[in-house]
Amino acid sequence: METRVVTAHVPLPLANKVDDLAQRLERSKAWVVKQALAAWVDQEEERHRLTLEAMMDVDNGDVIDHQSVQAWADSLGTNKPLPVPR
Repeated sequence: METRVVTAHVPLPLANKVDDLAQRLERSKAWVVKQALAAWVDQEEERHRLTLEAMMDVDNGDVIDHQSVQAWADSLGTNKPLPVPR
């Protein structure tokens, strides 16, 4: 796999945590940073996908009104909780 160097300035406390983690895991700092960056990119891609999905739901009118959700939330912890609004 081709690679490219990416540089970033990070706060010293974060850099120290990366150093400590790399030492504890017996891995290189580069490995730790690659793992963290890959996980963050995956998380952000999923967040974007879910946002687009939610926006499509709104465009299609597939939403639950605030009052229904509030009534359901207020009913939690009572003797007769309401069913989850659909």
